[in-house]
Amino acid sequence: MKNRSKLLALALCIGFATSCSNDDNDGETLAPLAGKWNITQVGTTVNGQEYLVDAPQNESGCDKDYLDLNIDNSLTEGDYDSTATPCALDTNDGIYSRSHNNLTTVIDGVTKTVDIINLTLTELKTRNDSGAIVIYVRN
Repeated sequence: MKNRSKLLALALCIGFATSCSNDDNDGETLAPLAGKWNITQVGTTVNGQEYLVDAPQNESGCDKDYLDLNIDNSLTEGDYDSTATPCALDTNDGIYSRSHNNLTTVIDGVTKTVDIINLTLTELKTRNDSGAIVIYVRN
């Protein structure tokens, strides 16, 4: 009888732990968003198939353009451009917020919201409303 009670208690504990752990985040990834993210690829989805290319906005011979998301919800967007001076860095500051799997940025008064498709410790993959995909790699 004691063994049955212990087995029942163990089964209940496992059931409670399993039922709660998968529902708490509503599909939201728990990897940290704050960090410096380098743009590596861009693309789109056509008929369910992703087409990605190396990010053409990255200047050859320069560091990669980036998005630096700070813990205090401020951000810096970095763009390397060689039009006037080789690998000149132009930065814009703004703010960001995250709501579930949406990332909203406000830079120079322009608000943009993208879906977070994938977020791991090393990769951030986003898609906007028109289907444009951007893949970032943590610096």
